[in-house]
Order: sequence, then C-alpha cells, then structure tokens
Amino acid sequence: MPVLAVLFVTQPAGLAIALLALPLFGADPLPANKLALAFAGGAAVMGALGAFYSAMAMGTMSVVAPIAALGVVVPVGVGLARGEAPSAIQLVGLVIAILGVVVLSYEDEPRHAGIGRKAIALALVSALGFGTFFTLLDLAASDRPGWAIVAARAGGVVMVAIAVSVARPSLAGVPAAVPILIAIAAFDITANSLFTVASTMGLLPLVAVGGSMYPAFTIALAHLFLGERLRRPQRFGVVLALAGVFLIAGGAA
Repeated sequence: MPVLAVLFVTQPAGLAIALLALPLFGADPLPANKLALAFAGGAAVMGALGAFYSAMAMGTMSVVAPIAALGVVVPVGVGLARGEAPSAIQLVGLVIAILGVVVLSYEDEPRHAGIGRKAIALALVSALGFGTFFTLLDLAASDRPGWAIVAARAGGVVMVAIAVSVARPSLAGVPAAVPILIAIAAFDITANSLFTVASTMGLLPLVAVGGSMYPAFTIALAHLFLGERLRRPQRFGVVLALAGVFLIAGGAA
C-alpha cells in the first residue's frame, strides 16, 4: 500500500487509542509551550515514519532498522548544545555506529546498488526524525504525560491530513487491510506512550538503551516471517550499528 494510505489510517486510530488511554497514563495540564513541543514532535515523526516505511519497502528491513536506530544521536547532540560533554564511551559508539552504516551501505550487486543506497538515505532521514521526536516528547512530558502523548499524535494526524490532501494517494487497499492497520496503530502508540512515561521517571539513558535496541526484534521478525537473509558483510554492519547505538545511549548512564 502507499505509505500515506497506511499513515492515513494508523495515525487517527492511534490518536483515538491515546484519548481512550488518558485515564491509564494520567494527564497533567500542560502549558502552551510544552503542548507545542509535543505537537511539533508528532509532526516530525510523521516524516520519519514515512521515510522508514518507504525504506523498508524498497530495501532490506534488517539493514534499514539499525540505521534508523541511530536517531539516538539527536538527544546526544541536544546535550552537546546545552554544554554537556559526551563521554568517551559515547564517542567510541558514534565512530562504531558510523562504521556500521558505511558497511551496510556497501552493495556488492550493482543492479541493486541504487535501490539500496536510496533505502539507506531514507533510513538516515527517519533516524533524524525519530531522534527529534523523542527529544521533543521528553522535553514536553510531565509526570502524568497523557496530554503530551495526545498532542504529539495530533501533530502527526495534522501532517498526514495535509500530505494526503496534496498527494492524493490511492486508498483502494485500505478496507481489506483495516485489521492489520489498527494493529500497527496500537503497537505504535503503545511504544510511544511507554517511552514517554519512562522518560518522566528520570531513567532516560536506560530508556534510550532499551528503545534503541528495537532493530534486534525487527531483524528477528524479518528473518522468521519474510525469510530475509543477510550476507556476512551485512551481518557485520548490523552488529557494528547496534553496538554503536548501545554505546551512545548507554554512555549517558
């Protein structure tokens, strides 16, 4: 299905789920500036999701996912802008992660090289968007972050509505795919909500380590359900990228 058709269903569904879950997460009143931060984060993550879905559709999920996880670099960059010095572990992790991306970028089949590089470029765009989203959501969240979660998803819904009105993608396949689209929405908003709640507990470095390890699950599922097989250099690149992400996030602890 077109990426925008997927987002056209999953994002409003996620907003509805977030509203229904307000009593579960609690909802402290937020000032306008924090609501705006959450809204902006939700808008940013729509570009990230669009790039991520497109990259996975045209490339290898097991390659795309570790690159997208490099979004953890964004919170580190925000810390630098605030005068925080990166630890030696984080610097080593950054170098290792970059090496992993370089290895993953190598395609030894020339006929696939163009597609592979485009998928990697989109994965890097998604990393930037994901990192921006999680940074803004952390800044906006209160002890009971229900409204931050809702505001972020509202920002995403607005962006998707604008994009759909401009691009006018085919929605022909939507009715038959509604069950799986609702499942996507539920997993997506649940993950975002749990990250937001965890980030209010003063455990952001630990949360970043856990969240940035999601490619391990993506790789395993792609192997089991899609039959993806990586060549030896790609396996090495995945290990480097994951190890780099782990060190970048864990070095803040």
